[in-house]
Amino acid sequence: MKVFKFGGASVNSIERIQQVANILRLYEGEKMLIVISAMGKTTNALEKVAEAFFAGKKEESLQLFEQVKQQHLTTAKYLLVQHYLACEQELVNFFTEVEWLLHDEPVRDYDYYYDQIVCIGELLSTTIVSAYLNESGVANKWIDVRDIFRTDETFRDANIDWDFTRKQVNEQVKPLFSSTNRVITQGFIGATDENESTTLGREGSDYTAAVFANMLDAESQTIWKDVEGVMSADPKKFPEATLMPELNYSEVIEMAYYGAQVIHPKTIKPLQNKGIPLLVKCFLEPSLPGTTIHNNPIKGLPPIIVVKEQQALLELSSRDFSFVGEKAVGQLYHLFENLNIKPNLTQNGAISFLCALDDKADKIEQLALSASGFLDVNVEKGLSLLTIRHYTPDLLQKMTAGRTLVLQQQTPDTVQVLLR
Repeated sequence: MKVFKFGGASVNSIERIQQVANILRLYEGEKMLIVISAMGKTTNALEKVAEAFFAGKKEESLQLFEQVKQQHLTTAKYLLVQHYLACEQELVNFFTEVEWLLHDEPVRDYDYYYDQIVCIGELLSTTIVSAYLNESGVANKWIDVRDIFRTDETFRDANIDWDFTRKQVNEQVKPLFSSTNRVITQGFIGATDENESTTLGREGSDYTAAVFANMLDAESQTIWKDVEGVMSADPKKFPEATLMPELNYSEVIEMAYYGAQVIHPKTIKPLQNKGIPLLVKCFLEPSLPGTTIHNNPIKGLPPIIVVKEQQALLELSSRDFSFVGEKAVGQLYHLFENLNIKPNLTQNGAISFLCALDDKADKIEQLALSASGFLDVNVEKGLSLLTIRHYTPDLLQKMTAGRTLVLQQQTPDTVQVLLR
């Protein structure tokens, strides 16, 4: 049993969807569960729908959603002949899920509506890809992962109920392999016990695949990407980035923690717990070896660069020059937990506490407002967070030249710098 995951870039055009079929034919006769993300920039487009709806701009949200609908219908028309009408009906059913919601007025938190709207992207893409594969002779069965993955109600970053989900995998997924070698499902999404859609955090499709790999006792999990494998930096920003043929779980989870987009932060644990190797392979050149991630020690790694843009710095200070001690910091972390915020960098001084966060306007505003009840709050936006694993002084100097250092932390292995 293998688990494959195809990201949005792997299904963002007619030609790339056809390439998915070509790759799967290379593994004819092998049993595999295939997790597929939303097509291309669909998630971003659906986020705009959610934002317009929550802002009370009903007509704008419907118009934006109409664009998403037409893009998927057009893709299906180009790909399908025999299966088009059946696929179209399935797509319409999913469109209706969202349109019913868009005709209402928002009465719940934004995160709830985000999940109900954005989750449709994965359902649309997998419906089209599954139909195309079946029409192309790559037989498969499609399942709605929301029937399998039970989660809590932490919308936009839901936690999986492992016991219930494992039961569903055993009862609903495993039996399918007695009549097919390929099962196709969605990444990134799940559902509560009230059948409300949830999402597992951005890039959560990797995590979905890892959970399935764990529960199916897969021999490996493969993530198909539009790069050679795991690179030492984003090759689109750093052309000098090099391929790393091997990594271990520890290094990858550190990279993910600091914001590297290659692997979702939660992906490693389900694999490491069962010693399942993770392969990152090139979707465009499947014969390339890619990167293998395992549990063995690795030496001689190059500097690994991660840059997170759109960072906000919150400076929280005491009003009377008293120490910002354990009580105040504890209150802040309680706010982080309640607002589902994960600081990227923190530093505690005598009378101040600094934290760098992803600039999500609604979260920053709520945090600043809540914290202002017991501390003075200053917010600076438009910053960049540079992290270098296995850094050298020369590289750090080169990467920060001409920039203002706002905050710096370093250990023997890792340096982080917040830059203006």
